[in-house]
Amino acid sequence: MEPAELLNSVAAQRAELRHGMGALEQALAAPAVRPTWAVRVYTALAELDHDLKVHVLVTEGEDGLYIRILKDAPRLAAAVHRLTTEHQTMRTQIDDLLRATMDGADVDVEGVRQAGTTLLALIAHHRQTGGDLLYEAYESDIGGET
Repeated sequence: MEPAELLNSVAAQRAELRHGMGALEQALAAPAVRPTWAVRVYTALAELDHDLKVHVLVTEGEDGLYIRILKDAPRLAAAVHRLTTEHQTMRTQIDDLLRATMDGADVDVEGVRQAGTTLLALIAHHRQTGGDLLYEAYESDIGGET
C-alpha cells in the first residue's frame, strides 16, 4: 500500500474509532434502566470492539502502518511498541466489559460505568499518542475527525 493510501486508511479508521467511542460514552451516560441500559452498553461495546480490531489490523497488520513507520523512522520503535501493548490492554478491557454486560438484568452499573470511562480515557490517550507518532514520523497531521 502506498504511504498516502495508508495514511488515508488510518484517518478513516481513526474517525470510526472515535465514533465508536462516542456511542459507548452515550450508552454509559444513559439512565440505568435494566436490562435496556446493559443491552445498549453491550451493543456500543461490540461496535467499539469491531472498530478496535480494524484499528489493530490497519496499524499492526502485514502491510500496516507500524511496519511502515519502523521502516521509515526506526527511531520510533519504542513508541510503536508502547502503542501495540496498549492494543492488548484495550482488547482485554473491552472483553471484560462485554462479559460484564452480557446478562442485562444483573449488571453492576457503577462498576461498568467506571471501567467504561477508564477504557474511553485509554483509547483517547492512545489516539493522541498515535497522532503524535504519525506527525513525528511523517510531519503530517492525519486528523481523523469528521
